[in-house]
Amino acid sequence: MKKFILISLFFSLFISTISCEKQDDLEVPDDLRINDFIWKGMNLYYLWQKDVTNLADDRFENQNQLNSFLKNYSNPTSLFNSLRTNNSIDRFSVIYSDYSVLEGVLSGNTLNNGVDYGLRYKSGSTMDIFGWVRYILPNSDASTKNIQRGDIFYAVNGTALTASNYQSLLSQTSYTLNLADFDNGNITPNGESVTLTKTSLSENPVYNTSTFTQGDKKIGYLMYNGFYPSYESQLNDAFANLKNQNITDLILDLRYNSGGSIATATRLASMITGQFTGQLFAKQQWNEKLENYWANNNPSQFVNNFTNTIGNGTAINKLNLSKIYILTSRSTASASELVINGLKPYIEVVQIGDKTTGKNVGSVTLYDSPNFKKENLNPNHKYAMQPLVLKTINAAGFGDYQTGLLANFEFLEDYGNLGIIGNQSEPMINYTLNLISNGNRISNQNNLKKFKHLSDAKELEPLRSEMYIENK
Repeated sequence: MKKFILISLFFSLFISTISCEKQDDLEVPDDLRINDFIWKGMNLYYLWQKDVTNLADDRFENQNQLNSFLKNYSNPTSLFNSLRTNNSIDRFSVIYSDYSVLEGVLSGNTLNNGVDYGLRYKSGSTMDIFGWVRYILPNSDASTKNIQRGDIFYAVNGTALTASNYQSLLSQTSYTLNLADFDNGNITPNGESVTLTKTSLSENPVYNTSTFTQGDKKIGYLMYNGFYPSYESQLNDAFANLKNQNITDLILDLRYNSGGSIATATRLASMITGQFTGQLFAKQQWNEKLENYWANNNPSQFVNNFTNTIGNGTAINKLNLSKIYILTSRSTASASELVINGLKPYIEVVQIGDKTTGKNVGSVTLYDSPNFKKENLNPNHKYAMQPLVLKTINAAGFGDYQTGLLANFEFLEDYGNLGIIGNQSEPMINYTLNLISNGNRISNQNNLKKFKHLSDAKELEPLRSEMYIENK
């Protein structure tokens, strides 16, 4: 398509891209403005733009031809999804009709009843599922009810959960969870239930900080559940606490952390270390035309280096560790995996738990404005999209972990004995403490019955498992 587009990614520069003839934007009819925004944003930013026929730069000769194409889609979401590549490749690009909801999810503010849960298939079934409570958010509706970590539920409002109905049942604003016992691996209804209501809730991802003494070792523990930039000060304070207690080792619990900001992930890695400031933590790979532009103009824009400050300029509290123990599960994704992969070229990373999700791609928020940023917005709608636009690689050039990062020591959670988060006797913490004490000489696995992973609470809101950069 012949065009001249003025855009700004999330930088302070404007760039003119791809073609050189004037784009007749004024010929876009009002009823096609949203669709026009979607096409042009995807054409410019989408990671797999080159692989989607309808996003090709020469697909349309002029705006009128593009308009004719856009008229075929009365629903913006349908157009957006039609411009994505194969679902097996792009599992995570999303569009929202209200960008305020999108922004809330990215910052950890969601409509939430406070129950964070995982979902698994029942033994021997390909349809019937059950849920297990991973943790309860403070100041939530659930925190005032009789429900806690380790509780099992099998139905919602009396309807048994299946792989085909769980999304509709659990996305309701108010519902009743029907509880069960974990009877030697069997899910046995126990007649108990709890009614929950979702409210607007902001989650502080720094869920627990503890310390343990094992012989001559002082071991720190941090459960961190989301890479939210607005909570970086709390994260930095947690590291100050660990540093002041002179810890010798750190257990970073990312079991339930499905991702968030790349910048925050870089800062967390910098807190763990501190001796690599200015060196490459991760490099971003974008589509060919944006790669070519920045290679000739400002290649550092796609580089994330270890840093000595958090987002507000405060100095980072660093531990200068040369080894770290990271707890993972099938729900550990995106920015969590980035931390693991980004640290590996520099320090020893000992991963305990289950294989991670395998999300090595990231996104950016695109708004309907001349530069796709949140300024001079089209006032007639609130659509915004979060397409995948980048892949990350570490300093060694590795980034192909789309099938997940394997644990060095496999250890599955026992739904019949989850233990208390932050407690020395909690099974996975206890296993890791013994691992540290014995110098990594310990038997692998806890030989539990495996239940196939389906989903979790964060995946019901796709952006809660997103790795992203801020479009400033």
